[in-house]
Amino acid sequence: MATFYNINKGIGKSVEFKGLKSQYLFIFAGGLLAIFILYVIMFSIGINQSFCIGFSILIASLLVWQTFSLNAKYGEHGLMKIAARKNHPKYLINRKSISQLLTRR
Repeated sequence: MATFYNINKGIGKSVEFKGLKSQYLFIFAGGLLAIFILYVIMFSIGINQSFCIGFSILIASLLVWQTFSLNAKYGEHGLMKIAARKNHPKYLINRKSISQLLTRR
C-alpha cells in the first residue's frame, strides 16, 4: 500500500514537509545528500563498512536534530532575518550640527 505525503498546503503558502518549512527543508535534503556522498567516498576508500554506517547514522541524526531545532527556534523566515541582521549597521552616526540639519539647500 503506497503512502502519499502532502507537500504543498495551498497556493501562496510556503513548502512544508513533516513540520520543516521552506529553507530548512532544503538544508535538510542537501545535508542528507552530502552525508550519502561522504558515505560513498568513505566506503570506496576502503574504510570498514560498520564504521561508515555508524558514522553516517550519527551525523544524519545530528543533522535531523539541528535542523528541527533551528526550525522551532527561528521559524519560517528566521535564517533570512539573521542574514539581514548581519548587514544592518549597529549605529547610525550623524556628524552634522543641528543648524546644518535644519537648513534647506
